[in-house]
Amino acid sequence: MSTHDYTLTVTWTGNRGAGTSGPDTYDRDHVIAAAGKPDLPGSADPSFRGDTARWNPEELLVASLSQCHMLWYLGLAAAAGVVVVDYRDDPTGTMVEHPDGAGEFTEVVLHPTVTVAEAAMTARAESLHARAHAKCFIARSVAFPVRHRPTVVTA
Repeated sequence: MSTHDYTLTVTWTGNRGAGTSGPDTYDRDHVIAAAGKPDLPGSADPSFRGDTARWNPEELLVASLSQCHMLWYLGLAAAAGVVVVDYRDDPTGTMVEHPDGAGEFTEVVLHPTVTVAEAAMTARAESLHARAHAKCFIARSVAFPVRHRPTVVTA
């Protein structure tokens, strides 16, 4: 078994001068950084006083699930002789917030549209989504269902 470690830094940048002296006295802005990569501007969801121009943790979770599925899918397609010429996903995530402010995701649905080189590849291309889902590290790590509703088209 291999172990992989991921190291990054999250730095709060939202101190307006009074720190967290009240719920409206600070911004939720932060920067996510990792060696050798561009910084990623983050904030809270706008519903929680966040900046709409920055990525929020909920969006990043949905994006991580989509990326993981796509990367596994493309690798499996290459190994199976399925030539993918385009891939786009429009994933959606649903989070329920409780009266006490806590909450959790109840599901994420991936909606990948995969374009394959030849019509004869369509059935194999469709079947690979289940295998990609079973292999995805991120999907295997979350406590809510990750569903996929793929569309496969021919170039």
